[in-house]
Amino acid sequence: MLELREASLAILASADAQTKVSQLLHLFDEYQQQKIALDISRKLDSQALTLPGRPLKPELVLPKLVPKRRMDTPEGRAGLLHSLAHIEFNAMNLALDAIWRFPDMPKNYYEDWLKVAKEEAYHFSLVNEHLRSLGFAYGDFPAHNSLWEMVERTTDSVMARMALVPRTMEARGLDAVPMIRDRFKQIKETRAVEILEVILHDEIGHVLIGNRWFNFLCDREGVSAISTYRELASKYRAPVLKGPFNLEARKQAGFTAEELSLLGA
Repeated sequence: MLELREASLAILASADAQTKVSQLLHLFDEYQQQKIALDISRKLDSQALTLPGRPLKPELVLPKLVPKRRMDTPEGRAGLLHSLAHIEFNAMNLALDAIWRFPDMPKNYYEDWLKVAKEEAYHFSLVNEHLRSLGFAYGDFPAHNSLWEMVERTTDSVMARMALVPRTMEARGLDAVPMIRDRFKQIKETRAVEILEVILHDEIGHVLIGNRWFNFLCDREGVSAISTYRELASKYRAPVLKGPFNLEARKQAGFTAEELSLLGA
């Protein structure tokens, strides 16, 4: 019988985006049908693998070198959608990484991140299919790698990973997606708006999962979530958060009133 964490590592190493998506969706279905085992204690080795597996394109560049995405040209609109596809591709990878890399977490932890991985794969497919309908595809534009760089920085600590990837990097999507959605609303790009509504709804749940497991780990260690987050953000060089913030979405995603009040501090 296949094992969930080992299979997640293998899918993470897959370089073809569509293969990765199809394998992941199949893994989710097989696990739901109890055809996949789960070994929470096994130590897995990725030294022989290149992680994450990714296609030759898009070309990865510094964030400042990613072209500006103007809404008044087809290429500009496609570039913005491409940036979303790239985020979803990386988010799929980071969920797979959270499954295989960190042993000895509760069973629900692995099931939560498998659900996230499946939903991120769905988001990637939605955006890439829409890109194709416009005459473009994933890989046609350069992209930056900031999200995965934070994944790499936090390979040594599940607490740092929960604090700084879903609760920091992905939570920025809660702030950014409504603004991007509204830009597409202005030009009456209905399909893009529909996709962004799906992404926003699901991302609230993904950040909530990050909050759940970060707070679980803080409670287990008997430490303050707020002071621990501050220490981890400094140690792992997390980006400084800047507004505007989608406070309602962040509240739904499990941030406390005290945490929300500190965003502007």
